[in-house]
Amino acid sequence: MPAARKEAAKKAPVQPVTREYTINLHKRVHGTQFKKRAPRAIKEIRKFATKMMGTTDVRIDTKLNKSVWSNGVRNVPFRVRVRLARKRNEDEDAKEKFYTLVTPVDVASVKGLQTVKVDE
Repeated sequence: MPAARKEAAKKAPVQPVTREYTINLHKRVHGTQFKKRAPRAIKEIRKFATKMMGTTDVRIDTKLNKSVWSNGVRNVPFRVRVRLARKRNEDEDAKEKFYTLVTPVDVASVKGLQTVKVDE
């Protein structure tokens, strides 16, 4: 029985992929003191990208950073639509083969959108 579990537990090889997600920042920064809300939101976006893409090297685009900080440190947007792109690391002496690039997606309303796989 344990041998069958090991075979079933094997993961597919990691490939470059791009997906769009909606991140609910409101529930992730709830209860955080005002002066730490925007920095916490950035950390939570990084944590979300690590979990979804399986890479510890997460790079956040400056436009996404500006959109999170657009209302100030206290008033973080409730939801943000992001595109997570797992890409090959071109640096030869890098620790990981892949990194995740997180960029914002402009949409009229972020409510009710599903996760979408994007063809590049």
